[in-house]
Amino acid sequence: MKIKFCGFTRDEDVRAAIELGVDAIGLNLARGPRKISVERAAELARLIPPFVTAVALFVDADDLDILEAMRVTRCTAVQLHGNEPPELAARLRTRFPVIKAFAVKDAAALSAVRGYPADAYLLDAAVPGVAGGSGVAWDHHLLAGVAFDRPVILAGGLSPTTVGSAVAATKPYGVDVASGIESAPAIKDPALMRAFVAACRR
Repeated sequence: MKIKFCGFTRDEDVRAAIELGVDAIGLNLARGPRKISVERAAELARLIPPFVTAVALFVDADDLDILEAMRVTRCTAVQLHGNEPPELAARLRTRFPVIKAFAVKDAAALSAVRGYPADAYLLDAAVPGVAGGSGVAWDHHLLAGVAFDRPVILAGGLSPTTVGSAVAATKPYGVDVASGIESAPAIKDPALMRAFVAACRR
């Protein structure tokens, strides 16, 4: 199972995550307390080694802004966390792997997921105005018996104490966490990061 830590703002947090062996590092270029500038994202991305995926998070940005940010930061994957049309994702996929986030509030919301042109689906809690890192959980039992045509990444309310049961219930391709490994918004906690990775590996 893959582990993605998201919402980095500090060099030391990126280095700590890499030392723990996470598979992906997310950099928020959209909004919220973890938003950073493209220039800052480029600085953090330079700390990420080749075998760790650097993911740039966008919300309802257009092609030109996304491509320019990817050029400057040299991130290697795109995460779309807004209401991006399928056509935009399809265009981006010709150049980068695309992760599309979907807000899950009920079983009906899962119907919008299938067929979207992404390389993975990130299923998150439905929190208006928040691009990841809300700390809000959702009912993972909604996934029971549901099959998808792409790998599923589980997000929303995950922490060292909840990720084990969430993974057992959903068997995802990967998990994504931001607030669940923080001592304060945008401040990662080394002990929580270690505990989260340990819980995933168990």
